[in-house]
Amino acid sequence: MSADTPAQTGSFEPEGPGREALDVLYRFVAALELAPTVAVHSTDRNGIVRYWNHTCADVFGVSAEEAVGRPLTSLASHLDREEDFKNTLESVWKTGRTAPPRDWHIRRLDGADRWLYSTHFPVLRDGVPQQLFCMEVDISRRKVDEAELIEAGSNFRQLFERSTDAIVLIEGNNIIDANPAALVLFHCAGKQDVVGKTLLDFSPEVQATGETSIVADAALTARAFIDGNHRYEWEYALPDGTHFWAEVLLTSVTLDHEFLSYAVLRDISPRKAAEHALAMAARVFEKSRDAILLTDRHYRVIAVNQAFSVLTGIGADEVMGGEVPGLHSGMHEPSFYQQIWDFVAVHDHWEGEVCCVRREDEDVPVWVAVTAIRDSAEQVSNYMAIMTDITERKRAEEQTRHLAEHDFLTDLPNRVLFLDRLQQALVSARRQHSKVAVMFLDLDRFKGINDSFGHHVGDAVLKEVATRLTGCVRGVDTVSRQGGDEFVVILADIGGVDQAAHVATSVMHAVAQPVRSNGHSISLSVSIGIAICPEDGLDVDTLLQHADVAMYHAKQNGRNAFSFFNADMNAHVIERVQIENELRHALSNQEFFLEYQPEVNIATGLTIGVEALLRWRHPQRGLLMPHQFIQVAEECGLMVPIGEWVLRQACSQARAWRDEGCPVGVAVNLSGAQFLHGGLVHSVDEALRLSGLAPEFLDLEITESVIMRGDDATVATVAALRERGVQLTIDDFGTGYSSLSFLRRYPLTKLKIDRSFVDEIPEHDTTANLIPAIIAVARSLKLRVIAEGVETAEQLMFLQQHGCDDYQGYYASMASTEPDLKPRPR
Repeated sequence: MSADTPAQTGSFEPEGPGREALDVLYRFVAALELAPTVAVHSTDRNGIVRYWNHTCADVFGVSAEEAVGRPLTSLASHLDREEDFKNTLESVWKTGRTAPPRDWHIRRLDGADRWLYSTHFPVLRDGVPQQLFCMEVDISRRKVDEAELIEAGSNFRQLFERSTDAIVLIEGNNIIDANPAALVLFHCAGKQDVVGKTLLDFSPEVQATGETSIVADAALTARAFIDGNHRYEWEYALPDGTHFWAEVLLTSVTLDHEFLSYAVLRDISPRKAAEHALAMAARVFEKSRDAILLTDRHYRVIAVNQAFSVLTGIGADEVMGGEVPGLHSGMHEPSFYQQIWDFVAVHDHWEGEVCCVRREDEDVPVWVAVTAIRDSAEQVSNYMAIMTDITERKRAEEQTRHLAEHDFLTDLPNRVLFLDRLQQALVSARRQHSKVAVMFLDLDRFKGINDSFGHHVGDAVLKEVATRLTGCVRGVDTVSRQGGDEFVVILADIGGVDQAAHVATSVMHAVAQPVRSNGHSISLSVSIGIAICPEDGLDVDTLLQHADVAMYHAKQNGRNAFSFFNADMNAHVIERVQIENELRHALSNQEFFLEYQPEVNIATGLTIGVEALLRWRHPQRGLLMPHQFIQVAEECGLMVPIGEWVLRQACSQARAWRDEGCPVGVAVNLSGAQFLHGGLVHSVDEALRLSGLAPEFLDLEITESVIMRGDDATVATVAALRERGVQLTIDDFGTGYSSLSFLRRYPLTKLKIDRSFVDEIPEHDTTANLIPAIIAVARSLKLRVIAEGVETAEQLMFLQQHGCDDYQGYYASMASTEPDLKPRPR
């Protein structure tokens, strides 16, 4: 609980021994205060009264306010047995054993005499008495009855009948008479229910001491016979199942050689219950692992347990009789504790968290429950506080909170904590009129690291990147991992965009340093998008969205760069999202169609095939070419179903032309996504089966990037396609980094020269050298050569002179849904 709100109760309640102690002690102290017949008081080793219940005030004629803090011997005189009384108390302190119950004749301060039946017993800690409790019952009335009985033998029957104590006359072992008080005590309707029975008939088989009632009764009876009388305590069990305790004075008389006796019994069940409760409470009090402190109404300490000393470092002897020690801490003002007492005064209970300082100046979080105990007059008589060390609970809570707010791999703040810190940074920026930068970071091509080296290496790389990012920012900034290879940085309270650019540059340099893991040296780069508050947004969602857009553009522009957000970027992203959503319905709405561009043999001028080119007839945007939507389709996972549709349509059209007498092949471009999907071979088989087209009339064009992947799955897929008789062309050759060693691994049939080389014929000498070289490479691999993008006779002549086999382009024909398949000029 904070010092700002001490009057609010907390939700935590200690469990186990601490809570048990709180409940037991509260009931016990309340019972002692309200007990009408048992006077209970306690003294310390110096004989000073530390506890004085309500009945004590009646018995001794001294209020608790007057008694507590004074010597017990100053509150009443034990007359001629004063020394005997002191010796009795000293014996209990020395031996640690309860003194036998006995009668004491006292004189109160007001001069009145009283007879008290007293039991003194110690409260021990580690076997050493700490306090002396005394439970006393006023037996003055009984003493009068006994005196009258002795003095007025002639009136014995009258005294016998009106005695408030139960009296039974015994001959041998059998009861021969009982007074009305005895009938009430034994729950009997008349004397016939008692006479003729023995006291053992009203006793349990075993006494509380563990001794059988028969053996114990024989010993006590013999003692009374030898000494003349004997006083003892006895547990009785009645036929109706009830039990009670009685103090028994058994007196033995021999008359005419007959053994007679009478027993005077007094119900002491309330006192025994109080003794039991006190003993149990004392055990719980001392054994409790929680610190417990008991005070009087003036906040003077009357009892503390061992756990209190362990918790606070304050010994019991240092606090007994003094005011409650404050749990002094720099976290709480003095008024904090006064507010607690004020709250208890109104509500009788307060609990909350307090910081306690041990003597070693160690701060300890403590859960404190303070309860007011009221007497029968509804006045506060005592206060009880139970204190629980919650250090481990706080540590566990902190650990749980840390796990909930931090990434398990890098230990960076996760999205939950990041959003909270960003919100705080924005609030501070508005107040200080400063700027906040949000940097969205994505590691370039990180998936390849996992695929090539394994996820354990990928995890090691992420942890190293997290460390490097943290080293690039200030303590007030936040680096968070959002998941995968994405990180977000908050640059709080910056002066301007230059500072953000400087940090972005530092981050790129730090990430670019090779990471060594598991024997590998791994090079990295990062794309960063930056959004600035307030220019690019004033709220969390807007800033994150704009930083993400900027990061996307950094990747689009070649990666390994950082980009600041601007409005044009956002418009582009919005358009891309719209295209993605519209693409998802284009297939089902039959918005796609194919155009075909003839492929012409240079030597004969005959059309030997066509290339299928995808078009999108958009209902609002009009005709869209592949470069306007293919990349979006690949990124959102739609390229595979679109590619399957193209295959089926192209194969079906090629078969139709063949049936019409124009047996031309059809070339279909394959996307890298179709290779990664794993179902490409099945898709080709289905397209050929459904169309009835022979495999040799299908030419699949594969990009250099797919060839360069070089993994076993790609090699196996290409081999399976070639085994079926399908033609295979490496597309856009010269734009990538393929090598002869890679090309030899694939059973290709044709090589297509990229239009970028053809466009430069015959202006550039470099091109004049490159195209013959490419053709020479194809010849060494036994591949046919086709050039795309031929638009002039000069270009065609150059290609013919250097041995190119086929060509396509506007010079031959534009692409259309119904291509012209007639021979072309050579």
